[in-house]
Amino acid sequence: MSVTLENPNLNEQQVLMLRLLTNPLPEADFAQVRRFVVKLLAKQIDSTIEEWEQENNVTEATYEKLRVEHFRSKPRK
Repeated sequence: MSVTLENPNLNEQQVLMLRLLTNPLPEADFAQVRRFVVKLLAKQIDSTIEEWEQENNVTEATYEKLRVEHFRSKPRK
């Protein structure tokens, strides 16, 4: 079955994924695919945050300071 997807809002990867899923998967298989994608995206987010923390010298101490510091304690400019 040939599917034509011409939506300017979708990138090539999105179109390819839609083509792969033209035929519905059994619910258990689809749930497994969703879990995999969520894990992959979470891994990418973790990597991006770690990179940002290293670039900005953010440590556990930084987070601890932010946790105990009241957001209204600083004078307004």
